[in-house]
Amino acid sequence: MRLNHVFMSALVVAGTAAITPLAAQTEAASTTSANPLAQADKDFVQAASMSSSTEIDASKLATANSEDKDVKSFAHHMMLDHTKLTVQLKMAAPHGVTVPKDNSDTAALGSLKGLKGKAFDQAYISKVGVEGHKQAIAAFEKEIADGQDAKLKKAAQDALPTIQKHYQMAQDLAAKKGLAQ
Repeated sequence: MRLNHVFMSALVVAGTAAITPLAAQTEAASTTSANPLAQADKDFVQAASMSSSTEIDASKLATANSEDKDVKSFAHHMMLDHTKLTVQLKMAAPHGVTVPKDNSDTAALGSLKGLKGKAFDQAYISKVGVEGHKQAIAAFEKEIADGQDAKLKKAAQDALPTIQKHYQMAQDLAAKKGLAQ
């Protein structure tokens, strides 16, 4: 009789253990689907990930296609900072929201790929450095103003000074290289 009782207890415990993960999955899935990400937040995740991905890929091109030490230094700085910003964005994204991994602006990168030397430098500084950061600032400011997800808004607030600094650095580099802005 005692052996039968132990066996039944083991079945109950095993059955409860098997059901618990399923219930947790259902609850997590329903929480995510019941609280979808607001459009402003979706737009921000897309824009921020594209901006950083483009910066990283364009900066890799700069290390290969530029001969200018100032441009290479700027590119190296952008690679480091935008890699960090991507990690911060992924950490701020709500559970179930995928931050695109490699969604660079193919048009921007395509316009740089065939260029070398000074022609590359000018296009890189203007399109990716100055214009890219101007667009990123607008996306981050929009998230701060219109975003609904508190963690994403905070990530945008925390990152905005870095993006603004990058914009200033790009403008300074453009002025140093004699590029009209």
